[in-house]
Amino acid sequence: MSDALDAAQIVRAPKALLHDHLDGGLRPSTIIELADQTGYDALPTTDAGQLGEWFAESANSGSLVRYLETFDHTVGVMQTPEAIERVAFECGEDLMNDGVVYAEVRFAPEQHLQREMTLPEIVEASLTGFRRAEENAAAQGKFLRIRGLLTAMRHAANSQEIAALAVRYRDQGVVGFDIAGAEAGFPPTRHLSAFEYLRRENAHFTIHAGEAFGLPSIWEALQWCGADRLGHGVRIIDDITIDADGTPRLGRLAEYVRDRRVPLELCPSSNVQTGAVDSIAVHPIGLLRKLKFRVTVNTDNRLMSGTSMSNEMRLLHDAFGYGWADLQWLTVNAMKSAFINFDERLEIIDQVIKPRYAELLTI
Repeated sequence: MSDALDAAQIVRAPKALLHDHLDGGLRPSTIIELADQTGYDALPTTDAGQLGEWFAESANSGSLVRYLETFDHTVGVMQTPEAIERVAFECGEDLMNDGVVYAEVRFAPEQHLQREMTLPEIVEASLTGFRRAEENAAAQGKFLRIRGLLTAMRHAANSQEIAALAVRYRDQGVVGFDIAGAEAGFPPTRHLSAFEYLRRENAHFTIHAGEAFGLPSIWEALQWCGADRLGHGVRIIDDITIDADGTPRLGRLAEYVRDRRVPLELCPSSNVQTGAVDSIAVHPIGLLRKLKFRVTVNTDNRLMSGTSMSNEMRLLHDAFGYGWADLQWLTVNAMKSAFINFDERLEIIDQVIKPRYAELLTI
């Protein structure tokens, strides 16, 4: 295998994605068209190229709060069933073209109520779009399985209702629940009743934690709320010290996360943008990979970060020298951590991911 992996080769690699926001991955041209159709008039520009640049520049502020403000425009144009279905379909199409074979895409239904849609209508529109994307992939001879995660906003008080919605639709394409939004002042324990309900229902959930806030956020998400995965979780690095001789020492929480194989939904480009880390070159993923944490690589918000799964893989290759074996390890980690059932996970790993990487490993 060559030391250098070119862009075309990386696109060919099968990918599994656990942390991607539906309202963070719109095509700029779609935003403009939907704004025109729905009468949304707050866009900073109606030129697709300039709009894409505006999103990237606005999100590149180093502030999570400022980063989240860019969603006013994407959410603003996603207020009809037709708009949500279109965005969901195009999300699946874009992921398919980037080599993604499995994706869990999350969004907050409560953000799409401005035009009197009901919560079930919102969820059903997204699932229809995802199903169409799968059918589109199959028609092209490609494999794509795309599932939804329903997100509650941590600053609001709708988490129990959204959790019930996730359970209601879990046999129709929704595989789990999440909370998201600004962490400051809104700890996950505010939503403890929702997490207790989900555990009683044998349902899966992840929690945004350890991004803007550090170890207390991670500890609460795991030990109080019982999260299956950590959305980001990058600040677990704060519980790891390096001795003078280079030996890493894990604190109690870091040991627990590694020992229990808690999946970390790391999003390298996004982590740099929001100021969680200084650069890809010093991203904790390098050390966490060496220490064999359950690390996964994700996009977070493809529009705001101007990224894709292929781009995230290329950045890791450039920064840490990751080759096909490393990228396969990260991809299999993601599939092991997916919220679909064990048989489905195993089928995708054994019949889709490993055979394709076997071909790439011979290059």
